[in-house]
Amino acid sequence: MSITLTDQDKNTLRTAAYGAVTLLAAADAAGSPHKAATHGSIALSSATGLVGHVLAEKSKGMNLNGKSTAELADRVLPALTAAMSLLKKQAPEEADNFRSTVVVAGEAAARAHKGEPSPTLAEMARKITGALDAA
Repeated sequence: MSITLTDQDKNTLRTAAYGAVTLLAAADAAGSPHKAATHGSIALSSATGLVGHVLAEKSKGMNLNGKSTAELADRVLPALTAAMSLLKKQAPEEADNFRSTVVVAGEAAARAHKGEPSPTLAEMARKITGALDAA
């Protein structure tokens, strides 16, 4: 079965995945946000299957800017839930792939932090997982 995602569907997946990494980098502002973003993005670029193809495409229309972490979270957390709902409906075998890709990217971002992740970073990871599981 061939799955066709619209440009908007693809944008939702990219916003969710790269937005999750961006949120984790923002939550690690006192640590090493650049390293968190780099490690998380590298993990996303290692994705396979339909998810890997979508994440590898050039991003058009993805807005990860904001004046605050809260503003970014207002876009990214719903996008994570929407992406999971979309994939469960259109490509159920890819829903688990997307979830594990985002979780691994989050773990990679958190490992950029020396020592134990800060409470702020751990809480953001919890919110991201909650948004993935809300679908």
